[in-house]
Amino acid sequence: MNFLYSAFGLILHADRQIPGLAPFDAPVNSADVEIHFGALPGMGDGLPHDPEKLKYVSSYTTDSGDPVLKIWTVANGELLRWDYFDGAQFWLDPRGTAVWALWPGELSLEDVAAYLLGPVLGLVLRLRGITCLHASAVAFGNCAVAFAGSERAGKSTTAAALARRGHAVLSDDIVTLRESNGEFSVLPAYPYLCLWQQSVEMLYGPQKTLPSFSPNWDKRQLRLAENHLRFEELPLPLGAIFILGERSTDAAVPLVETLTPREGLLSLIANSYATNLLDQGMRAREFEVLGRVLAAVPVWRLRPHEDGSRIDQLCDVIERRCHDLRASHSPVSPPR
Repeated sequence: MNFLYSAFGLILHADRQIPGLAPFDAPVNSADVEIHFGALPGMGDGLPHDPEKLKYVSSYTTDSGDPVLKIWTVANGELLRWDYFDGAQFWLDPRGTAVWALWPGELSLEDVAAYLLGPVLGLVLRLRGITCLHASAVAFGNCAVAFAGSERAGKSTTAAALARRGHAVLSDDIVTLRESNGEFSVLPAYPYLCLWQQSVEMLYGPQKTLPSFSPNWDKRQLRLAENHLRFEELPLPLGAIFILGERSTDAAVPLVETLTPREGLLSLIANSYATNLLDQGMRAREFEVLGRVLAAVPVWRLRPHEDGSRIDQLCDVIERRCHDLRASHSPVSPPR
């Protein structure tokens, strides 16, 4: 069967339904990425196993000390193979045009989709030369505002809190940047946010129940439409970037701090997405792109309070700083 989807500015063609994505029904000449579930890439007489070269080992480990992820190059770089600790396996065309997925019986398609719509497509974007930030993004009028930071910095929680105030969500965890004529726009991802249970309770109270992605994932899925929140389906020009800093108990926070150009560039570099597999040339091009991002939009540090109940104060600070962005940008055309 054939299924078309749009995510991160890419048209995806899959042979099964992808949980979490809405079908894309606009006419297209061809897909950007072919996704094959339950299949291996065919190469000539069969799947090559030699030579293999270990390219990346995750610093995150399981309770038993095993790496969460290992990535191999296969057949002299003709393929990349991802091996997750739980048996999920992905094969990628290094041009970012095809993905194959296999998984053991104890995992579900929902488990596989959680990998696919996060780190796997994040790498696909980078292989295609697209710069991404480890960030979430929401709309302020006709422009997008991104919230970048490390794991558990509060990117998704901040986006969810602003969504409850009427700001449409563009993307979660991965913000895809498109450059055109010296300006940058953010491409929409998918219509949900991923939240830890602690964040769900902070935003909605302990009585709120959100579905998990699967029994094997701790994060909860905040489906926007089902919770009367908006998803922005069109690209929006990038208006500003907030770098989420360390939480503090200081009475002055939450607050926004101005960064020097050097601090801003280093912060963008530290929060770019899927950099572990970039070669020297790709990394150099990324530095150039991020330098142009810094010249095009303001980059601020956002200091949240350690007390999560002050999330409304954090939103107040953000909205005051972004007030003038609402009318300063015009919508941009979709990528197709």
